[in-house]
Amino acid sequence: MRLIATALLFALLALPRHGYSATQEIRLSKGQTVYVPVYSNVFTGPRSLPFQLAATLGVRNTDPNSWIRITSIEYYDTSGKLIRRYQDKDKPLSLAPLATTYVHIEEKDTAGGFGANFIVRWQADRAVNAPIVECVMIGATSGQGISFVSPGQAIREVR
Repeated sequence: MRLIATALLFALLALPRHGYSATQEIRLSKGQTVYVPVYSNVFTGPRSLPFQLAATLGVRNTDPNSWIRITSIEYYDTSGKLIRRYQDKDKPLSLAPLATTYVHIEEKDTAGGFGANFIVRWQADRAVNAPIVECVMIGATSGQGISFVSPGQAIREVR
């Protein structure tokens, strides 16, 4: 038991840290394209059975003074095929300072598969604090539950 607890502690310490420390520079941007991994399911047990998960994409405007525009949110499957558009490029969503928007994918929606992802594009009129874009996955079955967060990664910067 002590060995398992020690292994878990080392695993937690090895996880990447998110957020800013006092020595890190605050990142300002006028817009980005952000890739966010989504796990519609994970495989469990010796037979690698799929464990279905609900997923909630969150986009959090971290700037206390400025609005941002979410210009598109697209959901892709494991093979990279576009499944759905949740935000239309022609009708951007304005997000107030410190406000959050989200997209929820139900546990029974398996269209994305294990390698699904969101592509989120956002813009601002001036350089602002970059939003936090992440996906929370959660599932429970037969008394067993699992939850975790998948952080987004900027793959393109608006110039």
